[in-house]
Amino acid sequence: MMRKKRKRGAPPGPCRSHGPRPPTAPAPPPSPEPTRPAWTGMGLRPAPSSAAAAAAEVEQRRRPGLCLPPLELLLLLLLSLELLHAGDCQQPAQCRIQKCTTDFVSLTSHLNSAIDGFDSEFCKALRAYAGCTQRTSKACRGNLVYHSAVLGISDLMSQRNCSKDGPTSSTNPEVTHDPCNYHSHAGAREHRRGDQNPPNYLFCGLFGDPHLRTFKDHFQTCKVEGAWPLIDNNYLSVQVTNVPVVPGSSATATNKITIIFKAHHECTDQKVYQAVTDDLPAAFVDGTTSGGDGDAKSLRIVERESGHYVEMHALYIGTTVFVRQVGRYLTLAIRMPEDLAMSYEESQDLQLCMNGCPVSERIDDGQGQVSAILGHSLPRTSLVQAWPGYTLETANTQCHEKMPVKDIYFQSCVFDLLTTGDANFTAAAHSALEDVEALHPRKERWHIFPSSGNGTPRGGSELSVSLGLTCLILIVFL
Repeated sequence: MMRKKRKRGAPPGPCRSHGPRPPTAPAPPPSPEPTRPAWTGMGLRPAPSSAAAAAAEVEQRRRPGLCLPPLELLLLLLLSLELLHAGDCQQPAQCRIQKCTTDFVSLTSHLNSAIDGFDSEFCKALRAYAGCTQRTSKACRGNLVYHSAVLGISDLMSQRNCSKDGPTSSTNPEVTHDPCNYHSHAGAREHRRGDQNPPNYLFCGLFGDPHLRTFKDHFQTCKVEGAWPLIDNNYLSVQVTNVPVVPGSSATATNKITIIFKAHHECTDQKVYQAVTDDLPAAFVDGTTSGGDGDAKSLRIVERESGHYVEMHALYIGTTVFVRQVGRYLTLAIRMPEDLAMSYEESQDLQLCMNGCPVSERIDDGQGQVSAILGHSLPRTSLVQAWPGYTLETANTQCHEKMPVKDIYFQSCVFDLLTTGDANFTAAAHSALEDVEALHPRKERWHIFPSSGNGTPRGGSELSVSLGLTCLILIVFL
């Protein structure tokens, strides 16, 4: 009896987990592949199952690559793995690559790339991921998802400059976390509550005449001559000293900043930083540049521009502070977790960053903003021309060169030029806006406009704008 021949292209037996099914129709000739294909998501590129799928893949390769942030890419990856797991060819029970990937997503989903310590925590999670894949390598020898994951880990380590040797994240963050890394233990708390949203951060800034942006994104121009507390809570104290800028004017500017990082368990002893005009040190008053033990300092100072710009990174409280000297005066910007900023007693309620300047110390237009300068002309009064070379028109032009968006920072620049005649205040307003863009957690709130917080400039006639600025300058000089 003659044995019936098997049709060409038919599978030799039942579906096996170590390879894809052959196509049912001839596919177009494949394009030449590089020796190591770019990683597109740990298993997101299975072999085509038909000519149409193969053609679609070729067409996809012609398009520009899609560059997703690592965390978004991993969430997409997790979904793809679930789809693969639900397919006809199930992974072998002993291959635990999907569990490795799920653990990695759990360890990194709460991280925020804009926050200090992200790279360190991400590298720890990557090393834990790599260790998990190594432990299951024998069982996953023929698994395409596994091999794609290995390549993906290598690519991410290269992108983030992660070393292969070093500490790893615990796969059970409920049990183990770094007590001197706010992002680590905050993420663990969120994990226990089942909430993957990162903690909320607040921003406060002080610059120029001085202009204050509070934790609530209120903007004020204040007198506050002498020493005043910006922040005073259970973790941090910041005090500024302001002096008159021009004789006979109520306008002041900051010439001294004192910052106290309070002692915090085993993370750091109390550290005090002090800056005054022409003395912006890159060390604490005790001569040290960091706090805490070990290589990963929980508190450190980084000098960005000698004598002009330093940063302080307090990892244990998730706080970053920028201090600059622009011209003869100092500026400050700070980002701090909301839960820590709100940790203070009733006796500590005088905090400019928290509650703004007292009403008696404000010199703004009564609506929390310095003026509504929108490029209009101002009547030529003796006060406006008190500083040779600066009229409203010339001040507008100079500030617009640095700040094309006519928001409250632009207006503060114009106001400072008209009331002081000091061109350095232009650079101060510009650097203050740069600090907002670097530290403020919400991009849609970077710019504040002169009507309300919704970003729509206030309308009005040219006369009302001119009178508003004139009255403001009169207030300063009375």
